Amino acid sequence: MTKLFFVRHGRTQWNLEGRYQGAHGDSPLLPESIREIGELASFLNQYRFAKIYTSPIRRARVTAQTLETKLDQPLNIVADEAFAEFNLGKMEGMLFEDVQAQYPEELESFRHFPERYDPTKIEAESFQELFARMTPKILEICRRYPQENVIIVSHGAALCAEIRHLQGVPLERIRKRGGLTNTSTTILSTTDKGAHFKCLEWNKTDYLSRKLTKNDTV
Repeated sequence: MTKLFFVRHGRTQWNLEGRYQGAHGDSPLLPESIREIGELASFLNQYRFAKIYTSPIRRARVTAQTLETKLDQPLNIVADEAFAEFNLGKMEGMLFEDVQAQYPEELESFRHFPERYDPTKIEAESFQELFARMTPKILEICRRYPQENVIIVSHGAALCAEIRHLQGVPLERIRKRGGLTNTSTTILSTTDKGAHFKCLEWNKTDYLSRKLTKNDTV
């Protein structure tokens, strides 16, 4: 059995400010995020892992690097563009309320009706394009590690969509369970190298000591 531990990166300055980051926007992790990654490591240390894969975007890469130093096991980190956040085009760097005012249709579709989402106006990435880059890489990992645990550090919007896609959830229903929280863990298992996936944990955050806020989850 392969178990995939999908970790959303630690909370950043733009998360705190309520800004969209996307694939090209970025901001530093907050100082308290380092402590929270340590809390994540305390949870993960009950498992043994073969590898850590990460998005190359700094907020995810630093999360992965910090996590690796706090785990009681030596692990190699592999950065791969397949795990980058959605390219959100013109929305990147904008405050949530400004996006709501300027691109209300695109935002509403992206957040609540992904089957209607058309990223053309904002020059962004579609859900289909995201699946096309993430799914093959994840299936490759399942084939490479058919009996091991693997950590994948990535981003809220990308992970939420891809995890549900791996489970065969239709596009119009991928947001029904809500989003993913900073420094959360979602665990999928597969016994047939990725032909089918079972969700063992969704958006697990009970190891975090901080009181969560609405901006922690996307």
